[in-house]
Amino acid sequence: MTDFTPLRSVLYMPSSNERALEKAKAIACDGLILDLEDAVAPDAKPAARESAAAAAASGDYGRRTVTIRVNGIGTEWHDDDIVAAAQAGPAGIVVPKVNSADEVRSLVAAMEKAGAPDHTRLWAMVETPEAIFNVRELAAASDRLAVLVMGTNDLVKELYAEHVPGRAPLLTSLSLALLAARAAGIAILDGVYNDVKNEEGFLAECEQGRQLGFDGKTLIHPGQVGPANEQFAPSEKAVEDARGILEAWEAGKGSGVVTYNNKMVENLHVESAQRTLSIHEAIRALG
Repeated sequence: MTDFTPLRSVLYMPSSNERALEKAKAIACDGLILDLEDAVAPDAKPAARESAAAAAASGDYGRRTVTIRVNGIGTEWHDDDIVAAAQAGPAGIVVPKVNSADEVRSLVAAMEKAGAPDHTRLWAMVETPEAIFNVRELAAASDRLAVLVMGTNDLVKELYAEHVPGRAPLLTSLSLALLAARAAGIAILDGVYNDVKNEEGFLAECEQGRQLGFDGKTLIHPGQVGPANEQFAPSEKAVEDARGILEAWEAGKGSGVVTYNNKMVENLHVESAQRTLSIHEAIRALG
């Protein structure tokens, strides 16, 4: 893997709150979503749009991956949001409730018409039953689509489900979206955890998300950043094992059978080890 960008912790920040935007410069998250949608009251949206665009264009957020979440397709603010976000040139434009491949293509066309630079990618939020049914085609609809973002709160609402430990009502949706992202070769972020004071529950959900295969988690509170960073980074043992597998593979070339810790090593193990080390090195490079 080359040019791997860690997205262990991606924090939503309300763009109507100047103090929050300033505070975000010192938060050790991998990414920021400067929000124009749910976190911003209708009468504050135009001013928030200006603030988000200025923040994204400022270069003041260091190595963090800065994105802007616009208002949804069909809302009165959407078109102006897309233009302002595209011209600000963030790493990504996050669009809520993207339901189809056609919508992905329309969004990309709108971004390009507005002058979005090449590095500004589309991040599509998957948060409705329709999106889940269409997610394979949606994920592969454009080379400009870089990330799927799970909108688990909206999914729970749309399914008439409940928020429960273990997230059994959501596992089908989460798994289908993961399959689609991996088939398309793009990143995918897990949804938010609402109970910011329940650290044990949050850690359990991070662990579940990592085990399922998510690249990281979207967050609603700065206090969630540290635990997410730790949970979605390779452990010391995983790094040690990855190095051992690669060393054994190199040493055993031509011998037919390679083992590490009494387990057979094949190409697939080597690829997984290389990915683990790529993630580890990318995280170390963040400082």
